[in-house]
Amino acid sequence: MILLAPMEGLLDCLLREVLTSVGGVDRCVSEFIRITDQLMPKRVFTRIVPELLNGGRTRAGVPVHPQLLGSDVQCMAENAARLAELQPEGIDLNFGCPAKCVNRHRGGAVLLDEPELIHAIVAAVRRAVPASVMVSAKMRLGYMDDSRTLDCARAIHAAGASEIVVHARTKADGYKPPAYWERIAAVVDAVPLPIIANGEIWTAEHAALARKRSGCEHLMLGRGMVANPALARQLAGGPTLPWCEVLPLLAGYLSLVRTHVAPKHQAGRIKQWLHYLRRHYAEAQTLYDGVRTLHSADALAAHLQST
Repeated sequence: MILLAPMEGLLDCLLREVLTSVGGVDRCVSEFIRITDQLMPKRVFTRIVPELLNGGRTRAGVPVHPQLLGSDVQCMAENAARLAELQPEGIDLNFGCPAKCVNRHRGGAVLLDEPELIHAIVAAVRRAVPASVMVSAKMRLGYMDDSRTLDCARAIHAAGASEIVVHARTKADGYKPPAYWERIAAVVDAVPLPIIANGEIWTAEHAALARKRSGCEHLMLGRGMVANPALARQLAGGPTLPWCEVLPLLAGYLSLVRTHVAPKHQAGRIKQWLHYLRRHYAEAQTLYDGVRTLHSADALAAHLQST
């Protein structure tokens, strides 16, 4: 099973639409929906996860599980119940976000120092939604260290979650390499749930190492999939994606961005994806150099058409 991770400000519904069209992805998780002290109207969920208006799936038919982030047990449960009315196949809970602004307001990875609260949140959400809706969680190895990894994983399991994604770094590690895949193995041994390894999987070779060191069969891909849109497909034994087939994906993404993103941010979104594609495609570097100083979507579109 290959899951597609969210990346705030990049791997959202627009890029999910493009990447899942390539193949190999079994499920997506949305960028987090922040829950504070309010019951969100349904339009908030469908704005962030518009796939909810399409049976909870991308146009390619890949399920998308909306992700909730927050620390108020009752509010998380009430919002999960409202979200469940939109009939997603599953709801994911975020205990992994390392952003300072999120952690400062008691969201994401900071909760990894409070496994009792994590248990209460997961249990309340599990009770609040129908049994047919999967409840899963994403966590890191810990906040400042990994001393409570197993406490948190066991709390999630005991609360009734169906699976856990483990990002193989602590909040303190951020996104700096390496990812400590071998430290996930203890979670696999301790918790009788499907465990999905995440973090620093850029290539098929990385995927093989992550599986070997973590003991996980299942993987979640993020930046590696953005850099190489065919990575999930390759892990399933499919073909690579030549640059001539990436260009139409870029054009399609640009069309989506021009429709859904404010004009002042449109060029930046395209250049942001190109920045990642440079890691896998030499041609992306050449294209990036050609558009780096462009600031309008029209100019970018014209340049792409001339490529």
